[in-house]
Amino acid sequence: MRGPGGQAAGPGLGADAAVSPQTATLRPYLNAVRATLQAALCLENFSSQVVERHNKPEVEVRSSKELLLQPVIISRNEKEKVLIEGSINSVRVSIAVKQADEIEKILCHKFMRFMMMRAENFFILRRKPVEGYDISFLITNFHTEQMYKHKLVDFVIHFMEEIDKEISEMKLSVNARARIVAEEFLKNVRL
Repeated sequence: MRGPGGQAAGPGLGADAAVSPQTATLRPYLNAVRATLQAALCLENFSSQVVERHNKPEVEVRSSKELLLQPVIISRNEKEKVLIEGSINSVRVSIAVKQADEIEKILCHKFMRFMMMRAENFFILRRKPVEGYDISFLITNFHTEQMYKHKLVDFVIHFMEEIDKEISEMKLSVNARARIVAEEFLKNVRL
């Protein structure tokens, strides 16, 4: 409800009332990634200048330097960052996921491996990430011709939002299971 002058009526009803510190830094980070992806996804069909009648993603083959855009790194902190590499006919998006401890590193590695083994079901997912990143997506001009660009951007952003939640939930589940196992083990030891 709005009061006079367009102000939010009542305490704590404003738009920023319940924003956690994590959300406060996540939203600008995701907005920057979204804007950069929207700009980078202006792709066109472009045949190879080296081999006749070949159409390969230039961001992968790197045969013509003039067809590549300057890579952009968007970083939330030292451990969370996105590398967006563009070219005339393709964009490669590589994501480094936050991994605070060894458990998160193991969970992230296993989860990403699980997803990359099913890359053909995701169309834009690469089987192998770029060095230094956890997962990579390759979007070509054929993808943008067959799918909506804004939906591709939404998918990448949604993936970035959900991956942290998923790994946190898995970590809580592992810790809860470890606690139950330890309790059962200690019950047997005390007897």
